[in-house]
Amino acid sequence: MRTFILYILLLLPAVIFSQSKTDSVKYTIQIDSSKINIKEFSENLNEKYSSREFDYSIKDGESQNLLARFLSWIFKWLNDTFGIEIPENAGLILEIVIYVLLGLLAIYLLIRFLLGEKASGFFVKKDKHIAPLEIQEENIEKIDFDHLIKNAVEQNNYRLAVRYLYLKTLKNLSQAKVIDWHFEKTNSDYYNEIENEEIKYEYKKVSYLYDYVWYGEFNLDASSFKDANRRFNNLEKLINR
Repeated sequence: MRTFILYILLLLPAVIFSQSKTDSVKYTIQIDSSKINIKEFSENLNEKYSSREFDYSIKDGESQNLLARFLSWIFKWLNDTFGIEIPENAGLILEIVIYVLLGLLAIYLLIRFLLGEKASGFFVKKDKHIAPLEIQEENIEKIDFDHLIKNAVEQNNYRLAVRYLYLKTLKNLSQAKVIDWHFEKTNSDYYNEIENEEIKYEYKKVSYLYDYVWYGEFNLDASSFKDANRRFNNLEKLINR
């Protein structure tokens, strides 16, 4: 208790001194009486600050996507090289057009994929001389492939001739009882059925050649077809041996 009273007595003079000092301070307010000059914006302010540097709605540099940055680079190159000034909104319009075209192309390719067509058919010119040949079950034995091959070669349609050569090979393998032909089987199915290693080796080569030419839509010239025809003839000799 004595200690508490001692603290009070020691702090009391300091409080009284502080209060007296505060009461002695005088506050003065200064009034600014200087003349105010009102500035107005110039009438052509919009024209003065209408350039691209002051258009903050335009994305530039790292904030742009890759396509927009590429188009900006093209426009700048045209301006610097040929003095061709492209309107500022042309880049946005062209970017939208490109995205629309890419979207339409994606939809087109998707439809072709769902329909089972090759996407490469969109970029490759169709062969006007390809004749329809419907291979159904058990009718391959009745087809005269030599006649079809001859007609295709006379029309310089070597790609179609290779297709007939391959179908003729399947016919020969079936007649020789090397494979059990069926129109729904694949090249791998026939390859696994062949027991003779020599025939199997040659068949693998001609089936690869056929896939490359027919499904890869590779057009042959007379010299290339001659080499392909020799490959098929070698396999035919092995089958008939």
